[in-house]
Amino acid sequence: MTIPFDALSGHVAEHVYNPWADVDPMDLPVAEAGPAARLARLRAHFAVDARLILVGEAAGYQGCHFSGMAFTNEKLLLAGRIPRVRIEARITSRPLPWCEPSATVVWGALHAHGLAEHAVLWNSYAWHPHKPGDRYSNRTPTRTELESGKAVLDAVLDHFTDAWVIAVGQVSGRTLRSLGREPAAVVRHPAMGGANEFRAGIAELAARF
Repeated sequence: MTIPFDALSGHVAEHVYNPWADVDPMDLPVAEAGPAARLARLRAHFAVDARLILVGEAAGYQGCHFSGMAFTNEKLLLAGRIPRVRIEARITSRPLPWCEPSATVVWGALHAHGLAEHAVLWNSYAWHPHKPGDRYSNRTPTRTELESGKAVLDAVLDHFTDAWVIAVGQVSGRTLRSLGREPAAVVRHPAMGGANEFRAGIAELAARF
């Protein structure tokens, strides 16, 4: 199945930022910044015969909001840590590059076990839900939002038919099961003190490959 990039960029909801359609005041006026560049990075990320797809909860302001890729931040892109995707210079006007802790943990674990080149990262709710009036915040997606994102999630999973689907956190696990998709594993989300448990879960998965 083809990934519905048009549906992804066309999504509109209250108190939700769409990385592939919306412009942020911190986007620098360079070719590698802004919604079109974020969509191009996502296409490059998806250009792989994935063996593993990690599905988180929702996009965050320190990561996907500016990178256009789940569990991926500006600092990791600059460091060349993301297979198939890199940037040559800063993409935001923030004094320091954005650095999402969960993204650092996720890519670190994937690289440590030789899985990075074969993995795709995604979210149950693809877009960035934030608190009213504060786009630089995160919140848990509502049940209605999760429902509205299921068609895109289903299409992405159908595109990578041979990949193991791994739920990162219980919200993702419940969403996948509501689609009739039992994840191959549920690993602890690295946020809120879960980094070591997440690393242990990825190590266990790597041993099964």
